[in-house]
Amino acid sequence: MTQYFEIEQRDGAARIGKLLLSPELRTPCIFSTAELGKLETPGPVVDAGSFWGVKSDAELEAYVNQIREKAGNGTLIILPHQAYPPAIPAESLGKVERLTARNGENVEDTGPTGSLLRIGGKPEKTDLYVMEGAGTLENNARRFLETVIELKNQIPPDTALYAPKLALPENIAILVYLGIDILDDTRAEIAAYSDIYLTAAGSFYLDSLTEFPCRCSVCSASTPAELRKLPKTERAKFLSAHNRNALEAELSLVRERIRAGILREYVEGQCRVRPWLTALLRLGDFEYSYLEEKVPAFRQNQLLADTSEALSRVEVVRFARRIQERYTPPDLEILVLFPCAAKKPYSISQSHQKFILALGKYRKFVHEVILTSPLGIVPRELELTYPASHYDTAVTGHWDEEEKAWVSGCLEAYLSKYRYKAVVAHVEGAYREICERVADSLNIEIIYTATGSLVSMEALSNLKRTVESLYASESFSKKSLNAEEGKKNFLRAIAEYQFGEDAALLFSEETGKLAVKGRFPKYQLFSGKKQLATLVPQYGMLALSLEGAERMLKSEKYLVKIDDFLPRGSILAPGVTEAYPGIRPNDEVIVLGKKALCVGRAVMSGEEMVKSSRGVAVDVRHIKKL
Repeated sequence: MTQYFEIEQRDGAARIGKLLLSPELRTPCIFSTAELGKLETPGPVVDAGSFWGVKSDAELEAYVNQIREKAGNGTLIILPHQAYPPAIPAESLGKVERLTARNGENVEDTGPTGSLLRIGGKPEKTDLYVMEGAGTLENNARRFLETVIELKNQIPPDTALYAPKLALPENIAILVYLGIDILDDTRAEIAAYSDIYLTAAGSFYLDSLTEFPCRCSVCSASTPAELRKLPKTERAKFLSAHNRNALEAELSLVRERIRAGILREYVEGQCRVRPWLTALLRLGDFEYSYLEEKVPAFRQNQLLADTSEALSRVEVVRFARRIQERYTPPDLEILVLFPCAAKKPYSISQSHQKFILALGKYRKFVHEVILTSPLGIVPRELELTYPASHYDTAVTGHWDEEEKAWVSGCLEAYLSKYRYKAVVAHVEGAYREICERVADSLNIEIIYTATGSLVSMEALSNLKRTVESLYASESFSKKSLNAEEGKKNFLRAIAEYQFGEDAALLFSEETGKLAVKGRFPKYQLFSGKKQLATLVPQYGMLALSLEGAERMLKSEKYLVKIDDFLPRGSILAPGVTEAYPGIRPNDEVIVLGKKALCVGRAVMSGEEMVKSSRGVAVDVRHIKKL
């Protein structure tokens, strides 16, 4: 845990924080490697260097104290260390481990510190951890990712991770996306002395350039031809200044993307610059648990699904998994499959308005599910819920094989779990191909009601006749949902998606008859005269009232327990004693202490609440004294 590092904003594993030094440093940031080593005139961060020549623990202690005296308590000292390649096992470094452990004891609580961190080592309580051998892992996506995840699991979540000798403008976005807080300019300096000009789109040898693609003050003052005529040292100074500008410009853009919650979309495009970066993103998506814990339950911005990697991003996979694991469809015997629409929620689009009008009075007898890429399937009840009403994708009329396999897999899993007496598909093109694949795989019959245009009079009439004939068949029990039952089912489906099976506690009628009030989409759930929850249409999830929170207490899920105090606003992480590990940022949570019951929205994951020593854990909305 840290006293000097605080996280202010998050976007998955990426975060914006601050090192409380003198002067204060905002992360993610770029260290100047040359400045780190200036022990005579230390800046906010200094690197104490190697202790290869230190013969005893006493000498080490004296050395660190001397640096601290010169630097002051507002300077972060990266403790003396002996760097080795990551391949060397920790157990073979006995002396290094002994000195590092003693070193941590000697300097504890004397000021901000940083220490070298290696796999298998025992991390000390410092404010910054240096990822040993980070630069040697370039172009080895699998090893790099495994190392980052293992190191992040070793250290508290509210400490900074520094990956030295790795940063280039082209890779900053994905390094920060995966959880790196601090980088340095080592590679940019080396490139400058090798006549290499860096950009976010890749690197260029000075000899190959006709004009500079950058318009910074450095580049606008010269041309490549003029620069090539200068002596080597002069060229290096020019390229060094530009390369540093390129690093800072890219990092500024990344920080803005984090603030807006849209770093993922940028990374999906930026990773194309180098094959190892593309591999890093794809492998990162396979590490679902590492990223999912940090990705918020919803975002304020639109989710852009413009690349094949969108199929494996956390929000998409989480949505599909929750439908399979948490969602329970209404007890109806007829399923109708529709294609997605560009306008969200689907039910207000022109095409779906025509589908709904065609079903007419028979709509209450059928369950509607929408097929879409990248989300797979979207039950009508969840069409408001993030990200179903918040995504956009390129519409070309062509589906690649990966999209078809993903959507057909989602539909097959759903129909394997929930069997209907009849499945009607009002689809064409790739949607029909997907349905046919699933029908063949599960050996079920699907009735198709359209050929050509789905909104033609012929197709819509056929849809109506098909559902009408199924309803009239003697083999169907004519189960239906009236308007009030439909509203309750709508909210129940959202509650199950949000809270899991324990959402049933919210819909128990033991203490009063349930009613849904308000006009769509601003539904409110009442038990008698007590309001239990409100549907928030902006992200399609429920906000609990204190009465609703009291009902949900029995499950002990989405519960945050706090110390013996009465909250006066936001709850900070140090005040949290326990938290449900399934809590994700932006989840609706219940806060319970000896003096208060509260409801609010999580700012960090449940695990981070417990392990962090700084930062806001929950934004409280309602408080009840106990």
